[in-house]
Amino acid sequence: MALRQNSDREPSIELFIKAGLDGENVGNCPFCQSLFMVLWLKGVKFTVTTVDMRKKPEELKDLAPGTNPPFLLYNGTLKTDFIKIEEFLETTLAPPRYPHLTPLNKESYDVGADIFARFSAFIKNSPNNSMQEQALLREFKRLDVYLNTPQTEEVDHNSGEDISVSKRKFLDGNRLTLADCNLLPKLHVIKVAAKKYCNFDIPAEFSGVHRYLQNAAAREEFSQTCPANTEIERAYLGVANKRT
Repeated sequence: MALRQNSDREPSIELFIKAGLDGENVGNCPFCQSLFMVLWLKGVKFTVTTVDMRKKPEELKDLAPGTNPPFLLYNGTLKTDFIKIEEFLETTLAPPRYPHLTPLNKESYDVGADIFARFSAFIKNSPNNSMQEQALLREFKRLDVYLNTPQTEEVDHNSGEDISVSKRKFLDGNRLTLADCNLLPKLHVIKVAAKKYCNFDIPAEFSGVHRYLQNAAAREEFSQTCPANTEIERAYLGVANKRT
């Protein structure tokens, strides 16, 4: 499946991502979605090919033997390591033609680093085990505090206005950055899978997290790259069934 972006002609980029159950639409893979978002935000022309992992086409076996999505063809050169792909795109697709996506604040990267691991431990454990849920909630609290704390850029020291709660849209300000591309796909998986199998909702008191997710949902770079909820639910069905 090829998805159209904008009309730039160069470079030649093809992103390969995991296909869903139908073998065509976007499947559940936060790393695939992350790179999809990065390329979209860069404003570069690219195509997306979904790979049915149950019957990988012969031409893809020859192209990237033993490799699972995401991987990338950049001007005919294969790139397979997720972290290195992200770094390569940020370095290569650079100003003035393409925007930088690196956040200004390192903590924008760090603040959500452990939340997916806490979710994974939570969904694998018994519904009666609250310890893992509390660990997940602590990570959401940490994220919420960060999102609600005004950044230096938001504080005008020449103004008499006291800004106590941040109004920024995303992790690092009012623009999406690499930090958001990494965290938002994982938060989406958590939101869908934890609700389905653990009856877990992100507490309403975490106003910063809810503001963040609402702002992200309004951006097509995120909303149009998300897998369907059923893809996520199906991906975690086996995990949920193994809980004791």
